[in-house]
Amino acid sequence: MIQIAIDGPSGAGKSTVAKALAKKLGIVYVDTGALYRTIGYAAVSRGISTKDAVAMQALLSDIQIDVKYEDGIQCVYLNGENLGDRIRRPEISMAASDVSAIPAVRAFLLDTQRDIARRNSVVMDGRDIGTVILPDADVKIFMVASAEARAARRTKELEEKGMPASYEDVLREMKERDAQDSGRAIAPAIPAPDAIHLDNSGMSVEESVQAVIDLIAPHLHKL
Repeated sequence: MIQIAIDGPSGAGKSTVAKALAKKLGIVYVDTGALYRTIGYAAVSRGISTKDAVAMQALLSDIQIDVKYEDGIQCVYLNGENLGDRIRRPEISMAASDVSAIPAVRAFLLDTQRDIARRNSVVMDGRDIGTVILPDADVKIFMVASAEARAARRTKELEEKGMPASYEDVLREMKERDAQDSGRAIAPAIPAPDAIHLDNSGMSVEESVQAVIDLIAPHLHKL
């Protein structure tokens, strides 16, 4: 089996590339961001402050998160309900960043993520996969792109999903989240010491996937 960890800032294309890579290799894709987004959604929908660690810890005892793979696609269920694209709204992205800085939330999801990786060959993306979740991953990639390139991608993605947002608003939120994610005390979004950096600012999805395949080629015999 093989474990591939892809970390990096919001909007760098980690999920898109990881998903396409997993499909090409025929292995499991784990969208860890969706797990945090689901908890953020649960808090927002109940009017709970995502910065209130005490309230968030209480919330965890009242929710159940299940990960299922349907036609090879990861679906995250909150108390039995598949939330779909509701967790992709910009305000839920910020909520996810908030809750991911709370130790109780990270502990709540840690075993779920590691258990999937123990049972499957995986491509897992997030902020701290190579540093915390899978420190012994076979390959660790830290994927980056300029804030402007990431904001343009996210604006297009939201528009295609019927959730239009202005480029300026997305860029502002992107920079705010970068500062929050990289500067937090708990699991900051920084590369593992042995991570390979990949800047895909000017790359298409196909080019990004091929670049990752080239980087992991020496390890593919483990599949």
